[in-house]
Amino acid sequence: MSDMTVQEMQAARVLDGVAVAAEIKAEAGLEVAALKAQGIQPGLAVVLVGDLAASGIYVRSKRKTCAELGIYSELLTPDESVTTEEMLALIAGLNARDEIDGILIQLPLPRHVDTRRLLEAVLPEKDVDGFHPVNAGRLQTGRPALAPCTPAGILEILRRSEIEVHGKYAVVVGRSNIVGKPAAVMLVNASATVTVCHRFTPDLARYTREADILVVAVGRPELITPEMVKPGAVLIDVGINRITDAAEVERLFPGDAARAEGFQKRGSTVVGDIAPEAFRLASAYTPVPGGVGALTIAMLMQNTVTAAKLRRGLVMG
Repeated sequence: MSDMTVQEMQAARVLDGVAVAAEIKAEAGLEVAALKAQGIQPGLAVVLVGDLAASGIYVRSKRKTCAELGIYSELLTPDESVTTEEMLALIAGLNARDEIDGILIQLPLPRHVDTRRLLEAVLPEKDVDGFHPVNAGRLQTGRPALAPCTPAGILEILRRSEIEVHGKYAVVVGRSNIVGKPAAVMLVNASATVTVCHRFTPDLARYTREADILVVAVGRPELITPEMVKPGAVLIDVGINRITDAAEVERLFPGDAARAEGFQKRGSTVVGDIAPEAFRLASAYTPVPGGVGALTIAMLMQNTVTAAKLRRGLVMG
């Protein structure tokens, strides 16, 4: 790698998702306090089916954050054998409860349960995950909507880091309904020119090399290599991939003592979809961990507060 590239690496700005998440949560906490002064406590119901360990950890983190901010939270834990019809009845009950402003169905659900039917059964005004077709349509047409948390976090970290989006060329790699598609729509709404790519895109590098802002959300380590990055680009890495091979960790992060120590403690390390070497070319980038992932729960809290205000006809903060 050239000396210039090393200099660029040293100049690359790390976009701290943890710090931005703390800002968002602090602001949401102030909004909750203002609502409580009016006799309103935002409420979030989380539905967790079965005992999937990873989902359980994530749900506990969500409820802990609710408690910190003063948001009422309720956990419903149907057995893994629950039917789609039973789940629909549960959602209908939550839809009818005025003290519940947001309903979150923790994914993934067991295979025998119809996930799409359940997500569409949640009232759009309580859809704090932003998955309902009504909210997707509102987002598409530039109307106020409860937006999916991860894409909303991407836009927030760009905005709060004062990274210009207006007039820039953005490439989104990944077309999921949870991240890729809504991220592309939100970037378009922010006046970027956007190309969406995916695993069937021929010559992916042709597009990524031109991107001023490159968002990658595929779930494949090292999908984006240095040769695929425009020098000076802003790299937003949404990928979460767990590496359990010590030799692979050393290859990806040579000489990184902190990463090696963490690997020794946990037996694994988390990496994104962008090869660490590619960050050397960036003007700014989100690390993994500590980048976009840190924002998801913060945006969920903000969506819950927003839903509480929208449902009562209050002006959005």
